[in-house]
Amino acid sequence: MFFQSNGKLVFKFGKDNYEKAKEQASTCKEFILDKDEDELVTCTKENSCYNCLFRRWTQESFVCLKG
Repeated sequence: MFFQSNGKLVFKFGKDNYEKAKEQASTCKEFILDKDEDELVTCTKENSCYNCLFRRWTQESFVCLKG
């Protein structure tokens, strides 16, 4: 679900594919929910790459720092 770009893992489904982000987080052994509620994408504290402590947003998607 990621591709390499300049040595970084970029989520290939962008910022709006919640189902793919949840699917990926469900299999990730490194997932940790971001505790800063201002950083959470959804109002629920669901396991989604979009809500992971180790994601860093880019203009089009996010980079996984643990992948």
